[in-house]
Amino acid sequence: MGMIRRTIRYREPRIMLSLYKTLVTGTPHVEYCSSSWNPFYKKDKEMIEKVQHRFTKLIANFKGKSYEERISCLGLWTLEERRNRQDLIEVFKMIKGISRVSAQKLFTIDDNKKGTRGHNLKLIKARCTGDVARHYFSNRVINRWNLLDQEVVDAPSINSFKAKLTKVRRNRMGFFMD
Repeated sequence: MGMIRRTIRYREPRIMLSLYKTLVTGTPHVEYCSSSWNPFYKKDKEMIEKVQHRFTKLIANFKGKSYEERISCLGLWTLEERRNRQDLIEVFKMIKGISRVSAQKLFTIDDNKKGTRGHNLKLIKARCTGDVARHYFSNRVINRWNLLDQEVVDAPSINSFKAKLTKVRRNRMGFFMD
C-alpha cells in the first residue's frame, strides 16, 4: 500500500481498486490460509481491517465518507466477511470431496432429519470448554454453515457456491460478520 500511495497520483476508484486487489488482497499478505489463522480477538480483527480502511481513504473523493460507505461504493466486502466467506467455501469443498482434507476428519454431519429448516448437510458442533478450541476452524464455521439454505449448499460448483454466497450477503446483511 505504501508503494501505491507513493507512486500513484491519479487515484481514480477503478484504477485504485485494481491495484489493491492485485497487490494487497490478491496476494498472500492479507488472506492466505485464513481458515487456519482467522483471528478471534476483536483487536486483531480491527488491526487487519485497518489495511483496507487505510486503502479506501487513499481514493480521491472518499475521505469524507464512512468506511462502510467507501467499501459499498467500491463493491468490496470487509476483510472479516471475506475470511468468513472463505471458511464456508472450504467447508463446501470438503463436503463435496474437492479438498484434500476429508469432511469426516473435521465434522460430523447431522443424520437427524427432524428439522424442517435449513438444509440436509447440517453439521454437529462439538462441545468445547476452552476458549481457543471454540474458535478452531472446525467449530467456528458450523453455525454459519448451518444457517445456509438448501439451494446454497446444493450448488453444483465452487463458482456457483460463491455466487450464491454473494446473494446471501445481499439478502442478509451482516450474515458474514461475527
